[in-house]
Amino acid sequence: MRVLKVLDHTLAPRTYLVGESLTLADMAVAAAVLLPFKYALEPSDRKAVTNVTRWFTTCINQPQFLKALGEIALCEKVGPVTPTPKGANVTASVDSNNSTENGPPKTEAQLKKEAKKREKLEKFQQKKEMEAKKKTQPPAEKKAKPEKKELGVITYNIPTPPGEKKDVIGALPDSYSPQYVEAAWYPWWEKQGFFKPEYGRKSISEPNPHGIFMMCIPPPNVTGSLHLGHALTNAIQDCLTRWHRMRGETTLWNPGCDHAGIATQVVVEKKLKRERGLTRHDLGRENFIQEVWKWKNEKGDRIYHQLKKLGSSLDWDRACFTMDQKLSYAVQEAFIRMHDEEVIYRSKRLVNWSCTLNSAISDIEVDKKELTCRTLLPVPGYKEKVEFGVLVSFAYKVEGSDEEVIVATTRIETMLGDTAVAVHPADPRYQHLKGKTVLHPFCERKMPIVFDDFVDMNFGTGAVKITPAHDHNDYEVGERHNLAFINILDENGLLINVPPPFLGMKRFEARTAVLQALKDRGQFKEIKDNPMVVPVCSRSKDIVEPLLKPQWYVNCTDMGKQAADAVREGRLKIIPDHHLKTWFNWMDNIRDWCISRQLWWGHRIPAYFVTVNDPAVKPGEDMDGHYWVSGRSEEEAKEKAAKRFNVSVEKISLRQDEDVLDTWFSSGIFPFSIFGWPNETQDLNVFYPGTLLETGHDILFFWVARMVMMGLKLTGKLPFKEVYLHAVVRDAHGRKMSKSLGNVIDPLDVITGISLEGLHAQLMDSNLDPVEVEKAKQGQKSDYPNGIPECGTDALRFALCAYTSQGRDINLDVNRILGYRHFCNKLWNAVKFAMKTLGDSFVPSEKAQLSGEESASDRWILSRLSVAVALCDAGFKAYDFPAITTSVYNFWLYELCDVYLESVKPVFIKADEDGATQRQAEVCRQTLYTCLDVGLRLLSPLMPFVTEELYQRLPRRKPADPPSIGVTSYPDTTEFCWNSEEVDREMEFIMTVVKTIRSLRADYNLTKTRADCYLHCIDAATVSLVQKYSLQIQTLSYSQAVIPLTANQLVPDGCAVAIASDRCTVNLMLKGLIDVEKEVTKLMTKKGDLEKQMEKLREKMTKTDYKEKVPAKVQEQDAEKLRQSQIELEKVNEAIKNFRKMM
Repeated sequence: MRVLKVLDHTLAPRTYLVGESLTLADMAVAAAVLLPFKYALEPSDRKAVTNVTRWFTTCINQPQFLKALGEIALCEKVGPVTPTPKGANVTASVDSNNSTENGPPKTEAQLKKEAKKREKLEKFQQKKEMEAKKKTQPPAEKKAKPEKKELGVITYNIPTPPGEKKDVIGALPDSYSPQYVEAAWYPWWEKQGFFKPEYGRKSISEPNPHGIFMMCIPPPNVTGSLHLGHALTNAIQDCLTRWHRMRGETTLWNPGCDHAGIATQVVVEKKLKRERGLTRHDLGRENFIQEVWKWKNEKGDRIYHQLKKLGSSLDWDRACFTMDQKLSYAVQEAFIRMHDEEVIYRSKRLVNWSCTLNSAISDIEVDKKELTCRTLLPVPGYKEKVEFGVLVSFAYKVEGSDEEVIVATTRIETMLGDTAVAVHPADPRYQHLKGKTVLHPFCERKMPIVFDDFVDMNFGTGAVKITPAHDHNDYEVGERHNLAFINILDENGLLINVPPPFLGMKRFEARTAVLQALKDRGQFKEIKDNPMVVPVCSRSKDIVEPLLKPQWYVNCTDMGKQAADAVREGRLKIIPDHHLKTWFNWMDNIRDWCISRQLWWGHRIPAYFVTVNDPAVKPGEDMDGHYWVSGRSEEEAKEKAAKRFNVSVEKISLRQDEDVLDTWFSSGIFPFSIFGWPNETQDLNVFYPGTLLETGHDILFFWVARMVMMGLKLTGKLPFKEVYLHAVVRDAHGRKMSKSLGNVIDPLDVITGISLEGLHAQLMDSNLDPVEVEKAKQGQKSDYPNGIPECGTDALRFALCAYTSQGRDINLDVNRILGYRHFCNKLWNAVKFAMKTLGDSFVPSEKAQLSGEESASDRWILSRLSVAVALCDAGFKAYDFPAITTSVYNFWLYELCDVYLESVKPVFIKADEDGATQRQAEVCRQTLYTCLDVGLRLLSPLMPFVTEELYQRLPRRKPADPPSIGVTSYPDTTEFCWNSEEVDREMEFIMTVVKTIRSLRADYNLTKTRADCYLHCIDAATVSLVQKYSLQIQTLSYSQAVIPLTANQLVPDGCAVAIASDRCTVNLMLKGLIDVEKEVTKLMTKKGDLEKQMEKLREKMTKTDYKEKVPAKVQEQDAEKLRQSQIELEKVNEAIKNFRKMM
């Protein structure tokens, strides 16, 4: 168990022994502990080494282990080992010998099989005997099962009405428990108004010398549920918000929610179908919209509750929903202004069309499914799967000759809409066909052969079929050559404008029919596998079709240039700067933006088609922008139309566009619509433009760019000064989070914990097919063999920030989050110990300052505290979150807990016995209080709950100090400027000496015995330094006495020796503390083993064919083994020599 506990400590912050994946080291050590886990370690033993157990179960559930060893059952109860009677052995051996007389000798495998059979038979007999015995006995009275309480779970049970302050008078529980710590704080913070910019000031308009910080949340979908991407976004944003608030700035983090047009409509339509068997068309538009609002009011604030669970310090009084009246008015105003300026216009172009949704969809709603070869995919509305990933070649006959032109396509059904064949102008194979036409096999259509540079003459035959109405590239060719645009699909995916028998067919049924018809006419050539990308609608899972539709577009050319210039000129900063290339690529090559959506849920477009009841005015067409007007009301639109056509209002009839605006349109004006734009409000004047926009880099174009463009267009100002883009969260293996892989993690499951069965149950509720469910279950079993342990909000937030290094994706391992829960426990214990040390009567000084009486340890810890303050300050300013987490983690764990708290224990012990050291103890207490107070404040933006809980237990410097840690001042480098490089250097040297002594003690197994320690120093300065820190060395190294020696002083016999540095050698007195003869015998055995190993290795390495036959990697490993063994042998010889001196 001692060895396992050492391993347990090593594994606390890690998943595997080395790196982020299973290695040879894991396999070797797991194999070594296999038998103890299988036969000796009962559940209670395993709880004592939770990290080893977690690591071991993770290892044995990896595919490599399962393949070799199969399922491994862990020990539940150690059974007694019964020695087999000698007679039984004899019989067994006679039996086995006899068996050889009747046939050939049995193999080892056969003997093992027989032994297993006998064992099973014996168990079966024992079971039968037990059952028979039970029947004869009277039934015993059932004992009431004690209530099972999970280890480490402590709950807060003091009745506290929501919004009232939590009880902090009672004693702190023995250990940290997230459930206890996170209870009751958030409602109190909210009720006290700590998250509001008005807190602590008369008016938000009054000038604040510290400045203003404003950031709006990337509004999550109203249908959404929290995932780790949200958790990362909110952990970073809340840390930044809390930091700015603690710096004294007027701080606002504005919450909001997006109406998510398509997603919400799909959810409500499914609900209607499931519960009432109705479609939206059965209800009609008005009634359906009422149903959506009803659903929103019942279920729509779920994500807000989840955000509160994460500790997000948002001003909930300013929460906005994009369909609220205030925001809807702003959306209407934005459309009308941009339409009046002709920035928004009407045009008939190709759009991404979902036949299932009957709507155009944006690029972000199109998933690109990559195929490598022929693949059958499920498509909504089709019983059979549809074939994709093939290239079909067929021939068009050239009119008036026997010649034919061979073309190829991945969508054979679209040939019904072909209106030309294109070849490259420089292709010699087709020069003689200039001016010629080809004949369509299924109708009378004659199609020109056009010459266009877009054709790749090295691909296939160098001839390309052109379908201008159903392909983006072909559309442009059609425009250039004035070709016919024949639309062959209606909104439902049924064929139109085609000859029988294809007319009215479903598009993918026509795929099969067209192929067969071409074969029947002898024009089919071949079909072969073809890697391709299939566009799939992320909402409906339908195959997206390019379709010609009249829609509203935003002219982005000028706005895109302004957005690009803002970054080029440094007015807008994008962090990290490697995203600049993407930004400029998009902005400099921007296309116009289609903003129409054929939905009912959303902002209905305030545009009206005009019919003039006057024979002098000819009727207009839908795509003619001249016949469209926009208005805040029908009356306003009529007046605009009457003025445009120079007729009276009575002659105007209007039809409002049925479509709604793209959701990204309302999101694009979110930074100013939330403050009441276009009205001049106090909030708009104070908080717009904002300070920062923080979001994932995957929506840089879809959201960030549009906010910048629309902000500049409608307000003349940039909506924010900086954009910080965080990375994408992946799983521990670097895979994208995907439901089908079973690696999507709900942050609330990490916070509260969930069993493996619970994770499996979530899969059963998803829309995955049974094969994917099984695959996902295996993924969960491999990654979370024991489920996900309860980590708590603080540990999750800290882990997410610790991982957020700029410029790379985040491979998040849940087991690492557990390591940060252990860190919370360390904090908890440190503060508990410190409070006990401070005592009930302790009064902190009014200001954190040096008294001049600080000991060397005090000066050092205050120096390290100042370094931590500087690193956190620099980290926040540079958005370098790992630098913040590392500095504050190192300060608490490795400097305050491991060194300072340990080194000052003797001071407090002496103070109780000796009045003379009481003043030193008082100075020490003030230093300790400063460290706790500042250390908790440094940590507060990252871990708001545990820091609040602990801060509330500390005494205050002044009665008027802030009521919550969240509104205290963040430690500043001007106040905490006590860093001393000299003190740091001295302590670094002292810790090297301490570690060397500890290492020697471990080598000689001195666990509890204190030994004298002679430190041989190179010069008087080193002696003086050792004397100055002798108490710290003695305490931290668990030594009896620390005796510094000058270079010419002799070290007593009987010491073990180790070099700490070029200035100091450690000599540990072992004489009289250990059984020398016994130790020498052990070492001699070890020496013999090492020599044998080395001899064997040398023999292997000196073979003539070793260098040729043995792989280079193995040769390196052998050389390293030999080197390590040589070092170990030298150590053993040195130890034997030292011991013999004592004999």
